[in-house]
Amino acid sequence: MMVKQHMLFTLYSICGIVLKGAQGQVPLVQNMTVTEGGTANLTCRVEHNDNTSLQWSNPAQQTLFFGDKKALRDNRIELVRATSQELTISISEVSLSDEGLYTCSLFTMPVKTAKAFLTVLGVPKKPEINGLTKPVLEGDHITLTCVTSGSKPAADVRWFKNEMEVKGAKEVNASGKTFTVKSSLRLHVNRDDDGVAYTCRVDHVALTATHEETTQVLEVHYAPYVEIRQSTNVPQEGQYLKLQCVPKGNPSPDPVLWTKDGGELPDMDRMIVDGRDLTFTSLNKTDNGTYRCEATNHLGTSHAEFKLVIYDAPTTPSPSTTSPAPTLPDTTGPLDSKQLNSAVTGNRDPNELKRATDHALIGGIVAVVVFATLCLIIVLGRYLARHKGTYLTNEAKGADDAPDADTAIINADGNHAHAEEKKEYFI
Repeated sequence: MMVKQHMLFTLYSICGIVLKGAQGQVPLVQNMTVTEGGTANLTCRVEHNDNTSLQWSNPAQQTLFFGDKKALRDNRIELVRATSQELTISISEVSLSDEGLYTCSLFTMPVKTAKAFLTVLGVPKKPEINGLTKPVLEGDHITLTCVTSGSKPAADVRWFKNEMEVKGAKEVNASGKTFTVKSSLRLHVNRDDDGVAYTCRVDHVALTATHEETTQVLEVHYAPYVEIRQSTNVPQEGQYLKLQCVPKGNPSPDPVLWTKDGGELPDMDRMIVDGRDLTFTSLNKTDNGTYRCEATNHLGTSHAEFKLVIYDAPTTPSPSTTSPAPTLPDTTGPLDSKQLNSAVTGNRDPNELKRATDHALIGGIVAVVVFATLCLIIVLGRYLARHKGTYLTNEAKGADDAPDADTAIINADGNHAHAEEKKEYFI
């Protein structure tokens, strides 16, 4: 009886040690995210293991691997590593159906488990643009629709007009585990849209390196409009002149029609029509008039007019010593003092101009001084001559009864004080 109790006690002690060790064994796993078509690696680790087996099961609770033994016949599932502390398996060519909870089991008493969620990203398909017909007529209203499917989560769809983003109307629809995304862009077409590229771009977390996009180029048909360009702004007699007709339209309006004053061109020897260009080999006054270029396509007709006025040819100047007239600078604004001085002086050396200005100033001052001096001499001479005559007259008036000249002055007409004043002034 005592022996049986001792054996039972020993058995309980051993079981207690095993249970205590088992309680310290916990499988460790991590969630995984993989793109559809990629490879997922599922790893289960145990820090302390007494050679207890590890097992991986799929979301349907089917055993994939038990230790290093493969349990499910799926060529996509392979063993990567199997040890007492780790069990790693790989699933290649992952599909959306592989998504779910995968279980790692550690067969202790009781069994320990850990679950890892495998997320599979659905890759959006290349977008398609619908609703565009070629060509489009100017003034039409059209709606471009961009559609992409198979994304998980839903993709982001954006519109670009020649690399500049424009806003469209987005619509998302679920289809099983994936999403279909549609974006619409409504346009009122004009001639400026001809040749414009509209791009639908799809952005998604599964597209890490690039993005999917599709581009459509608009072809817009519109009636022509015309412009006339001239080779010279001041046509003169005897000169060469080219008038270029530049029509813009789609389809291209070829050929164009040139007329003068509502009729045909009068002189085809000097007026040459080459494609869209009208060339005058040598102008004369009979070419004056209104020239018209007319362009037509199946959407309409347009024209432009050019009034030609021919100026007299410049005459050749005869040789002379006269310096040429100064040329004003070509400018549309008012001339400043520097530009005006440069034009008037003919762009001569500034130091030479300064010396010439100084000489002219000195000559002017000398002339003024000489003139003032001459004027002063003339005035002073006239003044002295006038007073000398008065003295002689007074002397003559008192000389009849006076024994000498002084007495004659005193006896002259006028008061005595005045006579003294004259005498003193003369002396």
